[in-house]
Amino acid sequence: MKKLFSLDHSLEALASLIAFVAALLVIYNFYPGKHFVIPTMILLLVFYFGNLARAGLNGERWAKHLLFWTFLLAVFHTFFALFWAGDARPGNFFGAAFYPLYGGWTVIVGYLCSDYAKRHSLI
Repeated sequence: MKKLFSLDHSLEALASLIAFVAALLVIYNFYPGKHFVIPTMILLLVFYFGNLARAGLNGERWAKHLLFWTFLLAVFHTFFALFWAGDARPGNFFGAAFYPLYGGWTVIVGYLCSDYAKRHSLI
């Protein structure tokens, strides 16, 4: 089995982590919360990121492209939110932790996307 936690598979590892957390959220919302619609929509994240991670680890080029562009769009989203979101920014939710969280995500995942694209000749 390939090393999941290496720079060659950094976006697959991140996608696996998102799928795992989303699976826990599905269980949490379904059983104790007795919600049925919300866990079904969160389950979409489990299937999307879980299948992309699996296909990326199997060397599927289309999955590597989707992983790269999905996370690059997330980087753009957080970058724009840092500067131009105004009153609608998630800073109201995160408070003082907004800039470290979004800034850290932008820098770290931006680097991982850049390195991933170079390693797999995606751009």
